[in-house]
Amino acid sequence: MAAVGSLVNSLACLWRQQCARTCLPHLFFCISFTGSILKATGLVPESYFSNSRNVLNLYFVKISWGWTIVLLLPFIFYSNLYNRSYIFVLRRLTSLLVATFIWYTCTETFFYIEDITGSCYESDTMQPIHITTKVACKKAGFIWDGFDISGHSFILTYSSLVIVEEMVPMLHIPQSDRNIHLDCFYIALNAIVAIWIWMFGCTSVYFHDIIHKVIGTLCGILGWYVTYVVWYPMPFSPGLPPQQKQHA
Repeated sequence: MAAVGSLVNSLACLWRQQCARTCLPHLFFCISFTGSILKATGLVPESYFSNSRNVLNLYFVKISWGWTIVLLLPFIFYSNLYNRSYIFVLRRLTSLLVATFIWYTCTETFFYIEDITGSCYESDTMQPIHITTKVACKKAGFIWDGFDISGHSFILTYSSLVIVEEMVPMLHIPQSDRNIHLDCFYIALNAIVAIWIWMFGCTSVYFHDIIHKVIGTLCGILGWYVTYVVWYPMPFSPGLPPQQKQHA
């Protein structure tokens, strides 16, 4: 228990540094751009993470939105309930519905764009095949080449920014008022953010073209900005996570 509490305090101390949160969107953009340059120059050698079947990609990134919801749902409930009403907590939980809508809309749009801009090719000779949809092309064992906006760049950026915003209440809840469940969820969310940032870097240096990654990253940043910066401070919205003055 003492070790958990100490770790939580250390993580909270990190996130209390204003630059740690405000610079995160810029960090993602810089990693995406720099990683793409490194990929183009071929300076980064192949590694375990250049294989898309690595453990973190298969069991975390591929179901990243599931991890985000499973961890954020109980965390928002526990952290937002401190000195607040259940009505407030229910209102705040609607932010996950908004986030899920943004995630679903963006990913489906990316799939649609790739579908309408692509063509099917024979795997070895790259001769065009007269199949008009990606699903049918892949099912037949061929290659589909379209404008493939990086869903990984989008979801890892967007999920990280949402999680960091929702972790803010922990910066102001006294240790004496926390419980082991809240502390464990907080540690797990920090671990997920660390994994997301690492895998975002791997995506940047090993996969996709620069334009696909930059657009995906910008979409993730835009989804966060429109909600947490523009909309949520307004009255008719899910609202922002409790800030310091609200916990006082």
